[in-house]
Amino acid sequence: MNAGQDIARRTLDAGLTVLGPEAARRAGPRLLAYVDLLAHWNRRFNLTGTRAPGDIVQRHVLDSLSVAPHLYGERVLDAGTGAGLPGLVLAITRPELCYTLLDSAGKKTRFCLQAVAELSLENVEVVRSRLEDFDPAQPFSCVVSRAFVSAPALAQSSRRLLLPGGAVLAMKGVYPKKELDELQAAGFAADVVPLAVPGLREARHLLIVRP
Repeated sequence: MNAGQDIARRTLDAGLTVLGPEAARRAGPRLLAYVDLLAHWNRRFNLTGTRAPGDIVQRHVLDSLSVAPHLYGERVLDAGTGAGLPGLVLAITRPELCYTLLDSAGKKTRFCLQAVAELSLENVEVVRSRLEDFDPAQPFSCVVSRAFVSAPALAQSSRRLLLPGGAVLAMKGVYPKKELDELQAAGFAADVVPLAVPGLREARHLLIVRP
């Protein structure tokens, strides 16, 4: 284990201890394998702006895990998944759910397919498509997205993909007052929930939107 991997392991252990020791024991090794794979691909394909394994854990893995308690239902769509964030992280830690990772960029879906194979994730489907063109065989319990598009645009594009009672979970940074106002003006019911990311001092919020 090199220095970067050791920092990643210690950062992850500390974060997962806050999020729950059971989750740490179950998901830690697979999450570190994902971090190693992403760091390796980043050297060639620039999947994320974050390079160091410890920073990947802090800014991407733990950040993605912060939304896990808010998932519900059985089928989750990760819209604009990029490098599998948050979908791959959630699939590792919440394996009882089924996930579809959606992105229009070929290099990103290729990475996700490789990660699914190497991590033996049987609960994940990867689809290359624009959200507007996506036509799934079954609707989803919730649509989650992290730094993809504005919440109003995401809600409009996702409403046809949701089961009755389903919701859009839009992960944001600072309190998204403008987007919240726009959603309510468009007739969407929306709530804002603060998210806590272990070790990260920057603000994080979750917009929960229902058609």
